[in-house]
Amino acid sequence: MTTETAARRPGGTPQQRTPAFPYDAADLDRFRELQQLAYRCAQRVADWLEPGVTERQAAARLRRELTAEGVRDFFHIPFAWFGDRTAFRHFRTPLQFFAGQRALAEGMPFILDCAPVVDGYTADIGYSGKVGENPVWDRIALDLREYRELIVREVRAGKPLSEIYASVDALIARHGYDNRHKVYPGRVIGHQVTRLKAWGPAGVTVAGFGIRTLQTLGRELVGERLRGRSPLWADGRSSRHAPTPGLWAVEPHVGFRDVGLKFEELLVVTEDDAYWLDDDLPHVRRWQEAAR
Repeated sequence: MTTETAARRPGGTPQQRTPAFPYDAADLDRFRELQQLAYRCAQRVADWLEPGVTERQAAARLRRELTAEGVRDFFHIPFAWFGDRTAFRHFRTPLQFFAGQRALAEGMPFILDCAPVVDGYTADIGYSGKVGENPVWDRIALDLREYRELIVREVRAGKPLSEIYASVDALIARHGYDNRHKVYPGRVIGHQVTRLKAWGPAGVTVAGFGIRTLQTLGRELVGERLRGRSPLWADGRSSRHAPTPGLWAVEPHVGFRDVGLKFEELLVVTEDDAYWLDDDLPHVRRWQEAAR
């Protein structure tokens, strides 16, 4: 569905028409199932990790787990970051995001990130963990709950993407951490997710992204910019609009010294509401257990 309504969401401008929510209940079920599949695979790899395993080995293992579940295409290839690389310290070029030869050691944090595509449906998840004891990691892991609550609350209020980004920055500062999603290309904290509808062989990647992903992203960037919107959620001028109805992969990424953590999951944005697609996720269960 691409029909746009004449209603204006709070935070929009009179020139911007709000598009109708493009998915039905069956679509949301498929997105949810794929997100669960991605987290299952990440959990299995996390359980397998031990000191001495390298990022490259972990990323390859994550890809094998996804392939064994029937995944044949990717929004982007699996990533793995260990130690201070979880906080993107000293990252200067996009090539540094690719898994390298950093080996896990006792007490190290790690992040696994994958984005499988099945039948055009896409999930994009981030799984944070640690090997052994790390009190800094424990503190940040609990604090991440506030970011999840803040984001959905401000999206429901119809605030522009750039203002929500600033609210996340303010919360990061209050916690005494620093913003690490600003290191991602485009400084993005999230991006819109759609059903991929593009030609080309499944599984073929260019610069870490699936060729079908690049086709879809290019088309969406042009189309959304013509309407005064962006499918990328950052802090610049192009994000000075309320989130477009649809699905958004959101990944607040914070760091303290050499420890970085994030979650990444799908946020549902309708014409007049917002909610996380699924609450049965590892980081949410962690918070629920801590609150008991």
